[in-house]
Amino acid sequence: MRTAILNIFLLLFLVLSGLDGLTQISRVEVICDPSIDELVRRHIQVNQNSGGIPGYRIQIFFDSGTNSKTRGQSAYENFSARYPEVNAYLTFKAPNYKVRVGDFRTRLDAVRFLQEILPDYPGAYVIADKIHLPT
Repeated sequence: MRTAILNIFLLLFLVLSGLDGLTQISRVEVICDPSIDELVRRHIQVNQNSGGIPGYRIQIFFDSGTNSKTRGQSAYENFSARYPEVNAYLTFKAPNYKVRVGDFRTRLDAVRFLQEILPDYPGAYVIADKIHLPT
């Protein structure tokens, strides 16, 4: 009987001492060459100076000629009202006005959103473009 009690106390001691190790908070310190930090900083700076990063947008409008600016602004405003959470961009590169939407990092993300807006914009398509840096 005495050995059974000792075994129980021993078991409790082992279990409780093991729980103490589970409650400790570990810290990880990464030690690297300072030139790595400088390389990352330069990479970010180059992307900011280049006006964006490679990505994808969806072109929903493309037109030139009489009243193309008015139609482009209308398409821009219509899209912004329907999808306020998605950025839209109206650009002019002579002689064309374009409305492109979204800042997608991958083509798959752009295609997913394209499927969502195709009923409203049947002529829309995915295009590679420089996109704004994610916030």
